[in-house]
Amino acid sequence: MTASSSPALAGWSEESFTNAGLTHTIHSRGSGPGVVLLPEIPGITPEVLGLADHLVGAGFTVDVISLLGEPGRPLSPGYAARSIATACISREFRAFAKGADRPVAEYVRAAARRLHDRVGGPGVGVIGMCFSGGFALASAVEPAVLAPVASQPGVPFPVTAGHRRDIGMSPREADAISERVRSEGLCLMGLRFSEDAASPRDRFRALRATFGDGWLPVQLNSRPGNDAGIGANEHRVLTSTDVETPGHPTHEAREQVVAFLRERLAAVPAGPRR
Repeated sequence: MTASSSPALAGWSEESFTNAGLTHTIHSRGSGPGVVLLPEIPGITPEVLGLADHLVGAGFTVDVISLLGEPGRPLSPGYAARSIATACISREFRAFAKGADRPVAEYVRAAARRLHDRVGGPGVGVIGMCFSGGFALASAVEPAVLAPVASQPGVPFPVTAGHRRDIGMSPREADAISERVRSEGLCLMGLRFSEDAASPRDRFRALRATFGDGWLPVQLNSRPGNDAGIGANEHRVLTSTDVETPGHPTHEAREQVVAFLRERLAAVPAGPRR
């Protein structure tokens, strides 16, 4: 690995990785159990880097895969629109396909195996957000993935009722993960704001129907008049502008994710029995 070429990623190393016919740059930093982090649209923004740095500070080795955009570039409406357009037409993501195997999911599984081989331990976590949320869930076909997390999963884009109910993976993938839930006690975590139309409530219901008690939903209240003042159009949970505010629901949600990773990956030793 070499030092990152982006000034915004100073302190991170980078390496090109090819698998499943796809090539992306992976930015790495930290020590401890491994976590693969998949950015949301438009790419590795400063907010995504903030989450990555938080995970490093919490004791994890973090690999951030640059799936879209320019690493370190701030979010703007035009930049987001261009990234959405790219995601919509890319066969890698199959943004509108229902019940689909996606090349990117196989790539993420390979990246998870690669990270696990490097850091060891019982397994790794994978966090996806927005358009990448479902890729994180589908990565759990890979036995090395012990802690899949989908924040506001948005693919397939919810253009019809069928799309809103779709869980973002193929029946083959869903069956393999369901078997892991039954035989291994695998759990999958999901986060969304309650009124977020881009990550539909029906999708969370379908995930519950598919994975039963293996599905661990965290829904943040964004109904009008909620105590935290969260807007009905809020979408980004783990990279919210309020995520650094203690007591805010997004701050608490991020801590739930860290706790889930620690529990599933044994990132901290258990305390003495009393």
